[in-house]
Amino acid sequence: MAPRIKLAAGVSVVMLLTGGSIVGAAPAPTAAPTLAAAPDIPVANVKAHLAQLQSIATANGGNRAHGRTGYKASLDYVKAKLDAAGFTTTIQQFTSSSRTGYNLIADWPGGDTNKVVLSGSHLDSVTAGAGINDNGSGSAAILETALAVSRTNYQPTKHLRFAWWGAEELGMVGSRYYVNSLTTANRQKISGYLNFDMIGSPNPGYYVYDDDPAIEKTFKDYYAGIGVPTEIETEGDGRSDHAPFKSAGVPVGGLFSGADYIKTSAQATKWGGTAGLAFDRCYHASCDTTANINDTALDRNSDAIAYAVWSLSQ
Repeated sequence: MAPRIKLAAGVSVVMLLTGGSIVGAAPAPTAAPTLAAAPDIPVANVKAHLAQLQSIATANGGNRAHGRTGYKASLDYVKAKLDAAGFTTTIQQFTSSSRTGYNLIADWPGGDTNKVVLSGSHLDSVTAGAGINDNGSGSAAILETALAVSRTNYQPTKHLRFAWWGAEELGMVGSRYYVNSLTTANRQKISGYLNFDMIGSPNPGYYVYDDDPAIEKTFKDYYAGIGVPTEIETEGDGRSDHAPFKSAGVPVGGLFSGADYIKTSAQATKWGGTAGLAFDRCYHASCDTTANINDTALDRNSDAIAYAVWSLSQ
């Protein structure tokens, strides 16, 4: 037996059967769009990339510096991974200090190319060492984030681009060359540039750039969600690859885990240790190897990168 239908006053069976509307009835609620959640970035995968960069440095005079064979081998390693994952890669060549340098740009097919979310890290080291924290850490983390985009077949609303810059250690030469090569129209298409330089420091702080408010909030929301306090990064302006983008009017943001020293007792209380303790005693030194990485910082910051890339591109 069919269930009885109790009709509201004034509602006819014909209206129900024909799909007629009821005057004055509330419209059916519209479901909010479901946003794609960022995947966890396996820190083991990020560390595997760091091990490869260490091996490259060891096989090429102990470094991956601009104009040296270790840099080009590092770029070839990253490019091969991205090509296999379905990215469209471009190598941009420039000259600095009478040596040839290279930027690597990787675009994920799809998304609105008038709204580009660009994530970047410098791939070069200083000549003194392998540069695993500075800046293999940022380079490996955005590489693994890009590979996660491919693994999940992520299809964002905005267009995703990743970049590995050359000759940062000589004064942001590669990133400045890239920004200067863009037309005004193409610079305006970059809705945000995210920079990651030294994100695995052995005695880490969790620093968030205080530039673009929306990007800053995205990172701070992530860390608040996992109960990790953050500091505002105000000392890095002009010291890393976000500077040329900021100067060109592009919204910028990023993460940093410390290169210098704990300067105050308040910082010492927050991060542990005592005032005067180095965040990274191997900064720009030969001991910046795979042993010079804090796994927890690398893991948290890699996940924060993915969270920002997914959040800002939808």
